[in-house]
Amino acid sequence: MRIAGEMLLGASSVRGTQGAMRAVDPAGNREIEPSFGMGGAAEVERACALAAQAFDAFRAAPHDTRARLLEAIAENIAALGDLLIERAQSESALPKARLEGERARTVGQLKLFAALVRDGRWCGAVLDSALPERKPMPRSDLRSQRIAVGPVAVFGSSNFPLAFSVAGGDTASALAAGCPVVVKAHPAHLGTSELVGRAVQKAVADVGLPEGVFSLVIGAGNAIGEALVAHPAIKAVGFTGSRHGGLALMKIAASRHEPIPVYAEMSSVNPMFLLPAALAGRTEALARGFVDSLTLGVGQFCTNPGLVVALAGPALDRFIEVASRALEEKSAQTMLTAGIAAAYHNGIDARARVPGVTRVADGAASDAHGSARGALFKTSAAEFFANAQLQDEIFGPASLIVECGDMDELLRVAEHLEGQLTATLQLDEQDYAIAARLLPTLERKAGRILANGFPTGVEVTYAMVHGGPFPATSDARTTSVGAMAIERFLRPVCYQDLPEALLPASLRDDNPLGLWRLRDGELVRG
Repeated sequence: MRIAGEMLLGASSVRGTQGAMRAVDPAGNREIEPSFGMGGAAEVERACALAAQAFDAFRAAPHDTRARLLEAIAENIAALGDLLIERAQSESALPKARLEGERARTVGQLKLFAALVRDGRWCGAVLDSALPERKPMPRSDLRSQRIAVGPVAVFGSSNFPLAFSVAGGDTASALAAGCPVVVKAHPAHLGTSELVGRAVQKAVADVGLPEGVFSLVIGAGNAIGEALVAHPAIKAVGFTGSRHGGLALMKIAASRHEPIPVYAEMSSVNPMFLLPAALAGRTEALARGFVDSLTLGVGQFCTNPGLVVALAGPALDRFIEVASRALEEKSAQTMLTAGIAAAYHNGIDARARVPGVTRVADGAASDAHGSARGALFKTSAAEFFANAQLQDEIFGPASLIVECGDMDELLRVAEHLEGQLTATLQLDEQDYAIAARLLPTLERKAGRILANGFPTGVEVTYAMVHGGPFPATSDARTTSVGAMAIERFLRPVCYQDLPEALLPASLRDDNPLGLWRLRDGELVRG
């Protein structure tokens, strides 16, 4: 398949006329051919109009048709083979094995949502029978289901060119819900985005769905994304990126004539609590595991362990010593983009200047272009309380150790935290009582709580939650990974005394879809 530098507006391939841009190889600091024509308001209007036209037919399509679309996208992505991996590698500097794993995750989550669509429980079908003899007032026949909210705008992320991009979790869950999708390609992954976009475009055509089910727009700067979120056809937004970017989109969405939800994953420092017995008994293993997690993928994970909290003392001193040596053995690696590398260096330089913060270790230097080496800092709980800047995420392999004088201070640190994607407890059985005191706070602060693991790595399953209270995400009630992600793009509709012939299939008495339904308060398949 040839990369043509084009946007995909429904079934059409369109060369933008608002200037040109190229992807950049961050490792070689060189532009990559071809150039891509940038779009503007006209292309956004066309994509959104097509999505609006496709919406009713797409959401009414049989569940099996939607499932086949998702499966066809997965097959088409897999069929791209080495072409996709090589292009993604040149645009991101990520290693081949990492990208092959990410492709497998992308394919797997598409298949998960296909199975979910066929299962049908996401419909949330509820039937409350009429009670015509009820006194003093009869009750009507009431039935409800969940339907798609409408066309969804999806923004590709910088750190996952496949799994959080054109056919990533936001797109997969929106299509599963019956929502057409308009994707804004990330400017760092232009060729990768076109390849995957064409795989989606082909699947839409092959399954026989309206062309407006999917479009891909391209543009530099913020204008095209702002126009997309502001367009009246768009009914929800999926975004993964910086807090600044997420807040900007939320502001646009809230100021529309019809405000819409923005499901933004934005920032998290993912605190790791080293509880006393675990720290004393497994000091070296914990230190090495922490450094491996911190530097994985040059720290460019939203679940990077950017904060460590523990009681001051010999065990923590030993942890810092071992972690420092392990970090010094980790060579600097190229980051995703020059802009991300510059922001990382600015961030660690600013942290080193904060009063009361000590820079205890750095990774090994490298002459690789756009590279970042790990940085480990420490501070006291008192300084952490006094300086809100110390809660800011530094996107990259940097972490801050907070030393606490006693357990009450450690609990205060947990209470002081902003919302997080994850919180990790390193604990042994002797720590259970302490952990029990921490858990209520961590449940309020984080979307996922781990025990004796490291937060980098997110499984795509039915139980997974990849979300959390602000500023980790814009809506703590949702997840952007796992089967529950579909719930972001559904809304309930109740039907009162509607004739059987007009009811949706999920709510008819004969249950032609064979769904599990809540009938008069009892869960039945009928």
